[in-house]
Amino acid sequence: VGCDRSKNLVDICGEKHFQAFVCDALSVPIRSGSCDACISIAVIHHFSTAERRLATIRELARLLRPGGTALIYVWAMEQEYKNQKSKYLKEKNGSKNKEKEMNTGTAQRPLNDQGPDNSSQDSTWSNQLLNDFKDESCGAKPVADFRLPVHTNRTSFHSQDLLVPWHLKGCTKKKKESVDTVVVPGGSKELQELNPVFHRYYHVFSEGELEAVCRSLDCVRVQKSYYDQGNWCVILEKL
Repeated sequence: VGCDRSKNLVDICGEKHFQAFVCDALSVPIRSGSCDACISIAVIHHFSTAERRLATIRELARLLRPGGTALIYVWAMEQEYKNQKSKYLKEKNGSKNKEKEMNTGTAQRPLNDQGPDNSSQDSTWSNQLLNDFKDESCGAKPVADFRLPVHTNRTSFHSQDLLVPWHLKGCTKKKKESVDTVVVPGGSKELQELNPVFHRYYHVFSEGELEAVCRSLDCVRVQKSYYDQGNWCVILEKL
């Protein structure tokens, strides 16, 4: 049984006759201790605080029966490890000149999952995200330094907390009316509407970080911890 936060992805599973449902990784509607195994691939690195990342692992452990195992994959800060570049770095597409033409402007908000922007974006800084998230009714005051770097795709990471550009290609008219675009200097308005760029939040894990978070839970033990193609991975056993 699979689950995902994206209804569109769950619908695709249904079309392929797989069992899947929409849910939040912080609160999975499955009975405690009912799973022999759980897999969490490329999920936990999207949670924006250490507390929430820990909570997702605790929720994963809750689902497991005693002796059950869980596999977790998260994106690694180290995209070059033991003198080997990850597949992510090796798959850099397009010429450098073309890449430099695609400079992103200010990120308006991290939106839904679509698809990775394979054309690299020059790094820039977002400075309006706070206005999207603060609750004005509570009188929240702006934080002057609330800025996240926007990652240049297919390059090494320079920050653990960042936004990654995702380029929605082949956008239909209906979809275009419901999404925001990021201004691309020198680019045509028509091109921007056809290929809107979204910015998705990531916390990339440094070596030992995922394992340390898992070891902070007394209900599981780490069976194995390893690096795999730009990802840090652990296998947990429920005690």
